Amino acid sequence: MPHDTPLIATIVAGLGLAFVFGALANRFRIPPLVGYLVAGVLVGPNTPGFVADAGLANELAEIGVILLMFGVGLHFSLKDLLSVRAIAVPGAIVQIGFATALGAGLSWMLGWSMGAGLVFGLALSVASTVVLLRALQERRLIETERGRIAVGWLIVEDLAMVLALVLLPALAGVLGGQEQADVHSSGLLSLPASYGIWGVVGITLAKVAAFVVVMLVVGRRVIPWILHYVAHTGSRELFRLAVLAIALGVAFGAAKLFGVSLALGAFFAGMIMSESELSHRAAEESLPLRDAFSVLFFVSVGMLFDPFSLFSNGLPILATLAIIVIGKSLAAFVIVVAFGYPLATALMISASLAQIGEFSFILAELGVGLKLLPEQGRDLILAGAILSIVLNPLMFLVIDWMKPWLEARAARTGPPADAKPVGPATEPGQVASVAAATSKEEDGPPPKTALTGHAILIGYGRVGGLVGAALKEAALPFLVIEDADKTLAKLKADGVETVAGNAANAEVFAAANPEGASRLILAIPNAFEAGQIVLRARSANPKINVVARAHSDAEVEHLKGLGADTVIMGEREIARGIVEEVLGSDVEQTSGP
Repeated sequence: MPHDTPLIATIVAGLGLAFVFGALANRFRIPPLVGYLVAGVLVGPNTPGFVADAGLANELAEIGVILLMFGVGLHFSLKDLLSVRAIAVPGAIVQIGFATALGAGLSWMLGWSMGAGLVFGLALSVASTVVLLRALQERRLIETERGRIAVGWLIVEDLAMVLALVLLPALAGVLGGQEQADVHSSGLLSLPASYGIWGVVGITLAKVAAFVVVMLVVGRRVIPWILHYVAHTGSRELFRLAVLAIALGVAFGAAKLFGVSLALGAFFAGMIMSESELSHRAAEESLPLRDAFSVLFFVSVGMLFDPFSLFSNGLPILATLAIIVIGKSLAAFVIVVAFGYPLATALMISASLAQIGEFSFILAELGVGLKLLPEQGRDLILAGAILSIVLNPLMFLVIDWMKPWLEARAARTGPPADAKPVGPATEPGQVASVAAATSKEEDGPPPKTALTGHAILIGYGRVGGLVGAALKEAALPFLVIEDADKTLAKLKADGVETVAGNAANAEVFAAANPEGASRLILAIPNAFEAGQIVLRARSANPKINVVARAHSDAEVEHLKGLGADTVIMGEREIARGIVEEVLGSDVEQTSGP
């Protein structure tokens, strides 16, 4: 391995081993991210053999966080964010306070100072951006109300951590550490303690407010204009470059000029870009890099972990893990239920927040640098992060198991199912309307349709929308399975019967009555997911006619091998249309007068 190319060596070793162990994990039905973490441990300084550059790995991982939050912003709007503020703001604040108190209690039992307890508790209170968003994306929950609440909660946590990272250097002397007035590892600008506590708070809030104003006033005009200008050049390469430059540039500028986190800056860049008609294309262009760099994030986390600490700090690590997985989850669950949301929403939010990540590492490093947190505290935070990330997929399995039991118990002892939810500090009817919107997909399996001899249309995007319009014009009975809230609302307003959710889910697909359907139309672009649906449809109804879409010959063979009757490949149909147009013109010219 050449010593003069640490960047190449780190990327090759990280991605190569992540692929190997991710594939092995997937083979044994373990989440691939566990394999990525193992790859990080193997290339880290705590195991023998090749050691990757931890500093470079962390910076590459930061790019992954930026691109991931940018992608979430592309599917978000300011209206979506404001619609969940009544639960996200108080919920995140109360949960941070509860988790910080639990962490401070554990630090007191370990004999640490008050300042150490504060830093330790704050580090345990904030969830990992990457882990939470990957979990939501895998379950196609980003655009649902539950997903918006989780992301809104995450944004509030990020803002709180930005404030904590700026305040800690100013308060270090008071808390028993040493003051530090330089730029710390998070990339956020520290402020001198001479400003006083309230001065630091005021300046920080003013910077965040200034950034938001600049993005809403200037960014809302400039970013869409840049995209449209580049799109009109006809260069896909330039368009992809423009998307990445905007995402990374806004994130870096936000951190350096306004003191907000890189992730938060990227989120706002994506949210502003989402107002452009080209946002869908921007999301597609940034997806490959998002996936690659988010893998490097997990590798970088694994590099920080010393596996031998599990033996030297066994009981403190278990206590730390209990605070993260149990304490935070219970707090979030109680808060969400107290605001009148369905149990399924409370369980999903609880599972999403039952882990810690990048902000926790930044806080730990800052705490050690300020002489507030002992090195043992940093080790406990790292161990808690690794174990909670590994256990997070299991949390979702646990809530799936607990959901029917809790709902049955609530039905026996709780308020009527149609009771209006209420909560503190909400606008009239706001939480009630949110809960009503989510209940359609969260209160048990969706009801089974009464349609027979109908077509089941999976997906209602650009392709599905055209197919659905044709079916409606022909007066053929059909229903749509879709998981995007906005699309569902539009379909219902147009009088089209829908089933909310992911068609790969057995209960959702069963609600479409595949046994009585005559045709299945797969308008989704994901051939692997479409293949699972084809198998489920063939099992339920061997005579159903299956029509699917594909983007390559391999996808065509894959879907036909699983039982699809007809597979339409977009490129072939475009070529056929061009050939017919060209040959048709030639025939007209030769046979004319």
